[in-house]
Amino acid sequence: AQLVESGGGLVQPGGSLRLSCAASGFTFSAYYMHWYRQAPGKERELVATISDDGGSTIYADSVKGRFTISRDNVKNTVYLQMSNLKPEETAVYYCRAASRWGQGTQVTVSS
Repeated sequence: AQLVESGGGLVQPGGSLRLSCAASGFTFSAYYMHWYRQAPGKERELVATISDDGGSTIYADSVKGRFTISRDNVKNTVYLQMSNLKPEETAVYYCRAASRWGQGTQVTVSS
C-alpha cells in the first residue's frame, strides 16, 4: 500500500496550489481520505477529510471557504485545492488513509 503526494511548491501569499495524493495497493474507494499539514515546530493538524464516496467533506475552521478536498475513485487520487494561501500555511502536507501515510509534499507560502 502506498500514498504519494505531489503538487507542492513555492507560492506567493494569496496564491493557489492543487495537491494530489495517488494511492495504490489497497481499495482506495473503501476509505475515507484525509489531508494533514505540519508546520516547523508545530504538531501535525488535520486539514480536510472526504468520505469514501466523496459525498461528505469536513474542513478545519482555518481553511473553510479556501480549501477544497475532492477525490477520483477511478484514478485512485485525492486532491486538495488550496486558494488564498497565507504564509503561516507553510508546511509539509500529508495525505492519510486509515493508518497509511504518504511521505508529504512541501508547501511554502512566501513573497
